[in-house]
Amino acid sequence: MRIGLITPDPGHPLLAGASALLAPEHGVEVLDPGTTERLPGPPADVYLLKSRTPRALALAAEAEALGAPVLNSVAATTLCQDRTLMAELALGAGLPFAATRAFTSLAELAAGPPLAGPVVVKSHHSRRGDLVARVDDGAQLDALVPRWAGEPVVVQEFAPNSGWDHKLWAIGDRVYAAVRRSELSPGGRGPNLPLAPGGLPPGWGELVRAVGEVFALDVFGVDIIATGGDGDPLIVDINAFPGIRGQADAPAALAALALRRAGTGRRATAKTGCGRSGQV
Repeated sequence: MRIGLITPDPGHPLLAGASALLAPEHGVEVLDPGTTERLPGPPADVYLLKSRTPRALALAAEAEALGAPVLNSVAATTLCQDRTLMAELALGAGLPFAATRAFTSLAELAAGPPLAGPVVVKSHHSRRGDLVARVDDGAQLDALVPRWAGEPVVVQEFAPNSGWDHKLWAIGDRVYAAVRRSELSPGGRGPNLPLAPGGLPPGWGELVRAVGEVFALDVFGVDIIATGGDGDPLIVDINAFPGIRGQADAPAALAALALRRAGTGRRATAKTGCGRSGQV
């Protein structure tokens, strides 16, 4: 089999570990979207899309047009960059997702009616270095304007919680978990602390798998907070192909998934119409 990696960082621990397991019997080819504009030859049997840049998506789209499966698909990866579409799809499918309102810019939000209670303001387009901030009042919102005035944003209602994010990841049908202090907590984001899947509240593993089905994702992350007195789960973000660091058998699961999907064609598309966590 030939496995293509669409990534500028083939040394990432997850990809490097999977490549090392595949290489003895299979060819692993790296396509750096920063330097590669077209597929160099006939398509590989499967591609792993670990980049969200326009050029990376174009390479993946070319592979899909030639009939090669891509994990995750271009459509699913693109959807997970748009926080408005993400919320619409999740809520429409009955998933417990944070209610989300969109604004054309932060300046528009700041010029509008005063915000009622604490909210979380995020960039509309999920990317590295985007805006994710808790805003309790107009003064805090105004403080964001000098840097982010023209940034399209979404607003999610603040949901009281413990201040800990549950970071859940899936590779195929395998679910991994960790907990981490929210980046919006007073002390800032802390390290991921691995959590055995058996330590998750009942039904959370099934919830992650439901996200995969709704969003047509193969390798993904779901950020969940426990809200209310009963600790009800609330999804605050969904990510296509996260790093999944610190999970010992994740590279083996990824290698196995790539081989299973090789030559099987495209995954089904999202059922209708994916960041970082943002509540504390």
